[in-house]
Amino acid sequence: MLQRPTLELAVRRALGRSRGVVLAGPRQAGKSTLAQRFLGRDSPNYFDLENPLHAQRLAEPAQVLGSLQGLVVIDEVQRQPALFPLLRVLMDRTDAPGQYLLLGSASPSLARQAGESLLGRVETIEVGGFDLHEVSLAGTWSTQTADRLWLRGGFPRSWLAATEEDSLAWRQGAIAQHVQSDLPQFGLGVSTPVMLRFWTMLAHYHGQIWSAADPARSLGVSEPTVRRYLDILTQTMMVRQLQPWHENLGKRQVKAPKIYFRDTGLLHALMDVRGLPQLLTHARSGASWEGFALEQVLRLAQPQQAFFWATHQGAELDLLMLRGSQRVGVEFKRADAPRVTPSMRIAMDDLKLDALYVVYPGQHRFGLADGIEAVPLWGLLPEGA
Repeated sequence: MLQRPTLELAVRRALGRSRGVVLAGPRQAGKSTLAQRFLGRDSPNYFDLENPLHAQRLAEPAQVLGSLQGLVVIDEVQRQPALFPLLRVLMDRTDAPGQYLLLGSASPSLARQAGESLLGRVETIEVGGFDLHEVSLAGTWSTQTADRLWLRGGFPRSWLAATEEDSLAWRQGAIAQHVQSDLPQFGLGVSTPVMLRFWTMLAHYHGQIWSAADPARSLGVSEPTVRRYLDILTQTMMVRQLQPWHENLGKRQVKAPKIYFRDTGLLHALMDVRGLPQLLTHARSGASWEGFALEQVLRLAQPQQAFFWATHQGAELDLLMLRGSQRVGVEFKRADAPRVTPSMRIAMDDLKLDALYVVYPGQHRFGLADGIEAVPLWGLLPEGA
């Protein structure tokens, strides 16, 4: 298994200042493996609520948890919502020395319970699949490594599969499990065929501005219903809705979000892309790579806020990152030699960008114009990675 030092350090720091930490992410993203860096699964303080024996041990949670000292790990905590009020009480007690590492599959129920019951008591850390930094730690950087991550996505079992066929089979199974098992478990009553059809349909919107009208018409449901389907996949961290940025510029600006699959491996499974040669020649290859690179930038840069920007006159910016008063723009170009476009110059002037980076899958970093620089994908990695 690959090491995840950045995530591990984030958890360690959070535990150093908080009584509770929530690790939230999709199923099979590596939350349990990460937690076991802090506490072994065979410890009496480790509870996996998908294990009936562990769940039985918490039949009387107040007595059990109230008597434990040190770090307590509760995996799949959203399975027992009644634990959250108790955890709030335990975290507020000064005579209870325990700390709590809570692992949960990203869902509306987890967000609601943690937000209502544990507000101000826990830090939440998002755990997704592997990113470029993590996979590069296993060896030297190479284009092949990036292409494999782009094709397979970052879910550990997909990335580590022995063959492309095995990787695709795992991803197809993960999609089916999410729709057939996870969503009903989260209390989301959407029929399996409808959600699978919607998810497949959504693959064609990857990298595009969202409109509910066509999907609603195709599925024979209302636009609010389709928006609810999209929100479900967003809340379970399958899809990212990148919101638009608005300025008082005297221009008509786009107000609908852009849609991106957070894991391109799942995107490619729904597109029935089975290997890199097919992906490189696919009609949606450019949009797929844009979404892949965007996720890597957001994972590695960790901006305070992120948006896209577009006007009805045709100017646009793929990503606007805000950190304090600093504004950084990012464009994604799957091209060997990206060039400055009129749209980039408009974005620099209208949005008053401090810098604009054009991320591309090449080898060299070079200036394109004043304040605009081409950055290869590997340039996103921390120094020394």
